[in-house]
Amino acid sequence: MEKYRGRSSATAMHAPEHRNHSNNFGHRALVVVTNLRKTYGTTVAVDDVSLTVREGEIFGILGPNGAGKTTTVESIAGLRTPDGGTVRVAGLDPRKRRAELTSLVGVQLQASELPERIKAREALQLYASFYPNPADPDELLERLALTGVRDTAFGNLSGGQKQRLSIALALIGNPKIAILDELTTGLDPQARRDTWELVKQIRDSGVTIILVTHFMAEAEYLCDRIAIIDAGRVVALNTPAGLVDAARGGERISFRVQGELDETVLKALPAVDSVTYETGRFVVTGNYNLLVEVVTELAARGLPPRDLHTEQTTLDDAFLALAGRDFEGANR
Repeated sequence: MEKYRGRSSATAMHAPEHRNHSNNFGHRALVVVTNLRKTYGTTVAVDDVSLTVREGEIFGILGPNGAGKTTTVESIAGLRTPDGGTVRVAGLDPRKRRAELTSLVGVQLQASELPERIKAREALQLYASFYPNPADPDELLERLALTGVRDTAFGNLSGGQKQRLSIALALIGNPKIAILDELTTGLDPQARRDTWELVKQIRDSGVTIILVTHFMAEAEYLCDRIAIIDAGRVVALNTPAGLVDAARGGERISFRVQGELDETVLKALPAVDSVTYETGRFVVTGNYNLLVEVVTELAARGLPPRDLHTEQTTLDDAFLALAGRDFEGANR
């Protein structure tokens, strides 16, 4: 399936399938952020952000580098003091009830590091000592496929093993909420996929997850709902399918034919908005009935379409429609 990278998402056809997302999360709000604002000198990192995370969901915070994602979740975790707005986690103010929140919220930060020589099991045992009712370190090592490297020094672990250990450290306090910030940055494709499956397993065990990422595919695969943040503001908040649907305004197909076909034949069809001919392919845009009308007309003329592609709207297209620029080009 080709991916359309044009200026408007209105030419995409079908929303992607979201069979991986759970509909079992509840309606109770565990995290409520209202009009959050945070500045660093003259730089506004977070500007009037509001969002709600429901119990049992994987809630994605998606945006380009420098958008304000990490500042937002650090404010939720009580690691940053906002300049304005309110944050409530399980009804608690992170600024005033930080001690109580430590047993409710586990955090895997974007730049988590441990001493090079500490062993995986030693790190978990150390962190377990910080909590009144910690998880069993050996059970977590087994659950996260780290038993084989439990006596390996942190500096000798692979990138994927370090990420799984950081997740284990976030879970050692038996939290209700886990904040995972840029979880798979730097991992190879297989390690990234393995980590995605692990995140789903953690959610299925009853932990609500706030996932911070700048990877579109990661957010689309894992998240029940996504807040897209750009330049410190929430520009959209919906399910992945809802964001894609909002960006979709029409259909786009491309194909080849064996024989002569005048573009005016296609332009005359009621469903067609535009027709172009590019490197041996016809590219046609139009409304929801586009595919049926074009294929019917071609069949009537004895010109069955070859190598026919319908093109999907993606989260990249949604960001382009919302922010007015390409997501990858927005990194800063």
